[in-house]
Amino acid sequence: MSRPRIVIVGAGFAGYRTAKELSRKARGKADITLLNPTDYFLYLPLLPQVAAGLLEPRRVTVSLSDTLPRVRLVLGEADGIDLDARTVHYTDPEGGRGTLGYDRLVLAAGSVNKLLPIPGVAEHAHGFRGLPEALYLRDHVTRQVEFAAAADDPETCAARCTFVVVGAGYTGTEVAAHGQLFTDAQVRRHPLRRGMRPRWILLDVAERVLPELDPHLSRTADRTLRERGVEVRMGTSVKEATPEGVLLTDGEFVATRSLVWCVGVRPDPLAESLGLPMERGRLLVDPNLQVPGRPEVFACGDAAAVPDLENPGQYTPMTAQHAWRQGRVAALNVAASLGAGVRRPYEHRDLGFVVDLGGAKAAANPLGVPLSGLAAGAVTRGYHLAAMPGNRVRVAADWLLDAVLPRQAVQLGLVRSWSVPLDTASPEVARVPGRPQEQHKADARSGPGAATERETVPGHGTPQRGAAAQGRPDGSGDLLEEAEGAEEAEMTDAREPTDAGSAGEAVIAEAKARETAERESPGREPVRWGSPEWESPEEVPPGLSAQDRAPAPAGNPPGPEPARNQPGPEPARNQPGDEPAKNQPAAEPASNQPGGEPGQTPGPAKRTDADPAEGDS
Repeated sequence: MSRPRIVIVGAGFAGYRTAKELSRKARGKADITLLNPTDYFLYLPLLPQVAAGLLEPRRVTVSLSDTLPRVRLVLGEADGIDLDARTVHYTDPEGGRGTLGYDRLVLAAGSVNKLLPIPGVAEHAHGFRGLPEALYLRDHVTRQVEFAAAADDPETCAARCTFVVVGAGYTGTEVAAHGQLFTDAQVRRHPLRRGMRPRWILLDVAERVLPELDPHLSRTADRTLRERGVEVRMGTSVKEATPEGVLLTDGEFVATRSLVWCVGVRPDPLAESLGLPMERGRLLVDPNLQVPGRPEVFACGDAAAVPDLENPGQYTPMTAQHAWRQGRVAALNVAASLGAGVRRPYEHRDLGFVVDLGGAKAAANPLGVPLSGLAAGAVTRGYHLAAMPGNRVRVAADWLLDAVLPRQAVQLGLVRSWSVPLDTASPEVARVPGRPQEQHKADARSGPGAATERETVPGHGTPQRGAAAQGRPDGSGDLLEEAEGAEEAEMTDAREPTDAGSAGEAVIAEAKARETAERESPGREPVRWGSPEWESPEEVPPGLSAQDRAPAPAGNPPGPEPARNQPGPEPARNQPGDEPAKNQPAAEPASNQPGGEPGQTPGPAKRTDADPAEGDS
């Protein structure tokens, strides 16, 4: 008799815990497959410390292969699920297609960025839900402080050292707290010319910081942020984002080059594509985490609406604590459905929350006991060390080194702005050149996070979603950096042949001369650069080849046909394309941001997101 096949989609908090518990319980009696875009589990609560240069990136990642020895890892993004055929279809990071059959399916796809129809946000803001975004933010903040120190114009200096964070939930609060410490340390070593100091602004339409948590935690976090110099503005959000700054809902315009979007998340639309009963985008399940009418399908984490047995009629919130514990229950119930053990409902007890505010400061209420100051800082770091599935010694070593040595504020330049657009479907995987163009066809086209036709390049499969993805050298698509123009020009320039005979050179010269004459001839239709937004070759997004820039002439040009098989310019390599789907665990409760004017359709939806809460613990 063949062994049962178990497929787990997503390796966030819920998916990782499910795989770990199942591998321990099955002990080789079942084939367990974990489908995920990356080969690591990301411990998201410590991501703000990566952005602030406190922890190295690999400290917050845990290898799936090393920690799940009896689980088969398949790198890929789920494109769809056929419930009747019991198959999962996916696309791997290199564009290959695959199918996984299952006897039991655990959907732990997690959540995606929540975007609101506020003009300019999708083009000018960056999210904070994946490792590439944290690396980019660290480089960007360092760069802006360095630019501010070198600026002669006081207005430019002020704009470059102003940072706006939208969303005062777990992630936004921690990003602002760590960011202020990071930039203050830079300025102490390299003072700004005019005696300015970095300015951090935290916005939210809620009445208080951390509105979903205990009021004590909220007051502690608010007091710490204000003492540190962070401008906390409650009841205020962004009305419009522009290349020069952001217009706030209270009418004030803040000049800035940095807009960090931390308003929350929404469930992965992969669950919605199943056509099963939903609850606000989450797949409805029973207390045993099984899908009604589909006993072979289980769901947990942010993708599932799990009944809250402590509060009848309600569902458990999208937090890391719930996702982690639901993963264990899902594993036990999957095993029980195969004859090993007894099913059990998901029940929970609130263990409290911790919020890291940087340095020795934190806000915590373990088991309902309110703490602040050094005690809260010690409890917070102890909790994170205990909760991490690995790298505990390395994390503790980085904390110790940070206490005795200054942080290194240098730009590594590993992640460019166009690699981490806000409306990406996969924040945990940076957009890279060479991504197959067909992948865009699988992107969800509805709901918040979906791309519009105007955000794609006509005639090309590679989506260029917004100006941030286009990387325009004029800065209009990137509030965050101006140094990318040279690199983009290198990526789009075609390489000239280095060795050709005299006959070949003559033919090439003749063809170029004819092409130039045709461009300059009266009445010729102007060259079109793929989109009305790009008015010159320099503004073509990185990755479009020379041939892609303009359509071919309608007819054959007059004159002798150029010789075939002659060396000529090659198309530009390394085209940034769509990426694999999301895995990122994360999910803070969505901040209730105002929805600006209609017509701004937010970005594409992710496929295999990981899981739960972004900064909650």
